[in-house]
Amino acid sequence: MSKERIQKVLSRHGLASRREIERWIEQGRIIVNGKPALIGQSIDANDKVLVDGHKVKLGAEQQLRVILYNKPEGQIVTRNDPEGRPTVFDSLPRLDDGRWINVGRLDINTTGLLLFTNSGDCAHRLMHPSLHLEREYAVRVFGDVTPQKVKNLVRGVDLEDGVARFEDVIAEEATGANRWFNVVVMHGRNRIVRRLWESQDLKVSRLKRVRFGDVMLPRNLRVGRWVEITGAMKQALIGQAATSKED
Repeated sequence: MSKERIQKVLSRHGLASRREIERWIEQGRIIVNGKPALIGQSIDANDKVLVDGHKVKLGAEQQLRVILYNKPEGQIVTRNDPEGRPTVFDSLPRLDDGRWINVGRLDINTTGLLLFTNSGDCAHRLMHPSLHLEREYAVRVFGDVTPQKVKNLVRGVDLEDGVARFEDVIAEEATGANRWFNVVVMHGRNRIVRRLWESQDLKVSRLKRVRFGDVMLPRNLRVGRWVEITGAMKQALIGQAATSKED
């Protein structure tokens, strides 16, 4: 094992995402060879690393695993909630080493496809903007969706955190004041699908993610259940992560 940045090494060993490891370093929770770790510090298998006083084994890395979860409404994407609400991690299988790290987030009222991996490095790369991975959602919209409003959403709308747009908007069959659409966004910005529709004075009444990159939500995967990704689909994800420009 050659020397690499500490947040990259520890995330690859399944401790947490790179960003979370950086927070641990800032909080003084990580010690390297008896001294507080520094962000960007390089380490290898010969270094003694402690996280919250527990030694981290830097030898052989664990086998990369990825699971797909069909998130129900009402669960939040966090490990611990002060309000005691159910979290997605309550429903995931137990790992002998490391822990599951979510690839992006869905808000409490959004359902559907959510990926988890035991490699923080893989999760970090799959979320990196340089990959330009599409996220597709099925969304039920309440209100008068005119052709001009759809055109606005595809051309781009100036939101409080910058211009955003749908890559594609496909109308499904109308049901009264509610209409179903499939929409595609390129980046996982906070509540981006809801905010885009709201910018046109429309309300999202249901939202479900059905695709992340090339991974589709299986039709037979019940809400609240998970399935492990293997074979060609897993290799394709790993290949996509490897093309990230983030080192």
